[in-house]
Amino acid sequence: MANKIDSPCLSTCQLKGGMCTSCGRSIEEIRHWKSMKRPEKISTLKRAEQRRKKLNK
Repeated sequence: MANKIDSPCLSTCQLKGGMCTSCGRSIEEIRHWKSMKRPEKISTLKRAEQRRKKLNK
């Protein structure tokens, strides 16, 4: 398992309702990404994935 978890940023940020419609993260999640520990990043990635699925329906 890799130690580093890369940011899911796609460099196509479009904020809507406090969330990036590109990567699925909230503004707060984006802001705190670098200071998050591994478990928090994993949880954030899972939440972001669920948000993107809802947007793509």
